[in-house]
Amino acid sequence: MAITITCLNYFIEITTFRIVSTLIWGIFVCFFPHAIYFLPLIFYDIIKAKSILPYVPYFISIIRFGDIWTLADGISLLIGLTCAILLYRYTAIHDSLIEQFKKSRDDSIELNSLLQEKNHTLIQKQNAEIYAATLKERNRIAREIHDNVGHLLSRSILMSGALKATNKESMLTPNIQVLEDTLTAAMDTIRNSVHDLHNRSVDLYETLNSLIEEFHYCDISLDYDIQSEVPADMKYAYIMIAKEGLSNIIKHSNATSVNMIVREHPSLYQFILQDNGKTFRSMATTSGLGLVSIKERIDALGGHLQISTETGFRIFITLPKEEKA
Repeated sequence: MAITITCLNYFIEITTFRIVSTLIWGIFVCFFPHAIYFLPLIFYDIIKAKSILPYVPYFISIIRFGDIWTLADGISLLIGLTCAILLYRYTAIHDSLIEQFKKSRDDSIELNSLLQEKNHTLIQKQNAEIYAATLKERNRIAREIHDNVGHLLSRSILMSGALKATNKESMLTPNIQVLEDTLTAAMDTIRNSVHDLHNRSVDLYETLNSLIEEFHYCDISLDYDIQSEVPADMKYAYIMIAKEGLSNIIKHSNATSVNMIVREHPSLYQFILQDNGKTFRSMATTSGLGLVSIKERIDALGGHLQISTETGFRIFITLPKEEKA
């Protein structure tokens, strides 16, 4: 019975059950005094119960049957109780070490998670800085080519034209024409390169953010979630649509808040511009020059345009991503 009670207390770690079970065993000892020999086994659970109540029947039993126990019984019982106390102490130390280990492990996992998140943030910040530096360098190169090489080529083309106009030697005319054509082709190549560098250097987020900073008509928020490089034609389409939409809000709406959403999905880009103001029905049609221009740009890019006025003026645009080889 004592072993059963101890095993139950080991598996059922409930303080109330431990108090009741040890108390029942103490009452049993009051009627069967030789059961006191199993007190060291039960005493471990009595200590863990942390209650005075289980001790009462054992004191009663000792007072009642003290004359039938010998000195050897008392010494052996004292040794057993001492072992129970030591066992409880070292078990408590063991449990404490386990709890410290679990806490250290959890702290380590949390710290690693925080470090990973911080590293991810640093990588994103570094990538953003590299991207900004790349755009800045592209602008600088485009400006240098336009201001220096472009001007020199323009001057050379003018000089070749003047030389052709003042030339009186018919033998030199074909050579001058070849020179002028070559300079013109070089100028066209330089102009295309400058335009390409300029298109690549446009930062969509920074441009939209600058438009929002200049918009003082009402409160406006930007939800931007694009990680990949947006093609140049889509960048200019978004910028033009944002400008036209904000201009329409100022002219035709009494909105108090505007929300601009630019998101990237696996197969398309999404643009939403919505306000909460009163909208005239004429704005919902595509007869306006600005909305016609928006629709033409979206159609040229193979996108979809939807305009609604149910809860304020809302432009919803989706543009498909370009297929990559």
